[in-house]
Amino acid sequence: MVEESLGQITTEGGVAIVTFKKSSISNVEDISITAGHIARFIADNRPNRLIFDFNGVKFFSSRVLGLLLETRASLSSYNGDVLISGINPQLHRVFKITNLDQVFEFFPDTESALKAKRST
Repeated sequence: MVEESLGQITTEGGVAIVTFKKSSISNVEDISITAGHIARFIADNRPNRLIFDFNGVKFFSSRVLGLLLETRASLSSYNGDVLISGINPQLHRVFKITNLDQVFEFFPDTESALKAKRST
């Protein structure tokens, strides 16, 4: 488990899970630090799947979209994928407006994401 300013990174059944611990993710420095932790985790562990758990998050800045896209690019270089779980409907609209709902796969909760990917 890796602790960081915005949350933690854990693994379950070979799947990495980034769980955000703050309801508002907007501090540029915190996002940069978190991006660095995630990049190092990916480089060291090369997870095939990474779930971003947004349960409890009520706001995030556009920099978080950049973090998600950077993570996706890192994993896609070796056919890994990024899943998003627990995002509230207001934040999901941001993905629809930017057409990123076509890029990421969404699940109501982390357990659903884990189960769905175990069966593929």
